[in-house]
Amino acid sequence: MNRSTYQAHRRRCLSDRAVRRLVIADEIESIHRRSRGIYGKRRIRAALLEECAMIVNLKLVAAIMRERGLAGLPRPRTRKPNLLGVDTPADLVQRRFTASRPDELWLTDITEHPARDGKVYCCAILDAFSKKIVARSFATVADTALVNNAVNMAVRERERRGSTVVHADHGTQFTSWSFGENLRRWNLVESFGTVGDCFDNAVMESFWGRMQTELLDTRKWSTTLELTAAMADYIDNFYNVERRHSYLGNISPAAYETLWHDIQPRPQLS
Repeated sequence: MNRSTYQAHRRRCLSDRAVRRLVIADEIESIHRRSRGIYGKRRIRAALLEECAMIVNLKLVAAIMRERGLAGLPRPRTRKPNLLGVDTPADLVQRRFTASRPDELWLTDITEHPARDGKVYCCAILDAFSKKIVARSFATVADTALVNNAVNMAVRERERRGSTVVHADHGTQFTSWSFGENLRRWNLVESFGTVGDCFDNAVMESFWGRMQTELLDTRKWSTTLELTAAMADYIDNFYNVERRHSYLGNISPAAYETLWHDIQPRPQLS
């Protein structure tokens, strides 16, 4: 800056608006100090009106308090980083919930429902090809054993050919070392959606919503044992083998898989 310009700037009188702002700022600091650091912007604005007959915009009070490092009690909470929608490097599905054969893509998640004597947690694994629940496990605590038991059941029950991707959310059970080791043990490929986004596992969420409406919300459950038996019966004896699925042309998941196997070309005998 030119020296003459600098000196002119120093000698220039403050505008009425700037003078008023300085006066208001001094009063805000004084009120905040007298309140023992308790008052926030609304109480300070009320004090300015009552004690000094100053009508001040709430935004101006807040701006001055920020400039001078003033805050009331309780202090504003420091926000945690918003991880919604943040891409994760292990999302192999990208919301493409289709498969060309059984056991190409499994989707998994945990739900919970209360009984009078506690909660039942259910981990289910759904085949994206047929929408069949290929495994389910139940417990009264949502721990890593719950999800590992479901994986172990799926591996035992299915005759896999080729690689299988297991897609889950970022629940602590699925991101645990034990779960990852169990997948590697069975040569399964892990995949995770974006953090906190239910649409990245929409097919599983749809299944939970269906079971909620058709079973869980139809009555009050007396015991966790009764609720567990009902959920297992719904999955094994109704949803998989009886319930018609519109996506599958109004046949059951089990029937859809049987039909697919029947039309596969049989190996030629030499």
